[in-house]
Amino acid sequence: MAKIRYDVISPDGLPITCEPFPSKKAALAAIPQWCARFKHQGYYSTSSLEKIPLPELPCALRLVPEMERPHCC
Repeated sequence: MAKIRYDVISPDGLPITCEPFPSKKAALAAIPQWCARFKHQGYYSTSSLEKIPLPELPCALRLVPEMERPHCC
């Protein structure tokens, strides 16, 4: 049986990486690093121009199994 891989989905509905993570633990560990990319700006801006403050950004992400990955990459 294949091991389940995971994706972290941004508030815009896109995976934060091109390749899924090998485990749930690895996916969760990547969230703070990804959120830190927006530290200078102080917020994440969605494609609909919604501004999500950095402290709220981790809660706006979704952790999903690879099979639920959007077909965009």
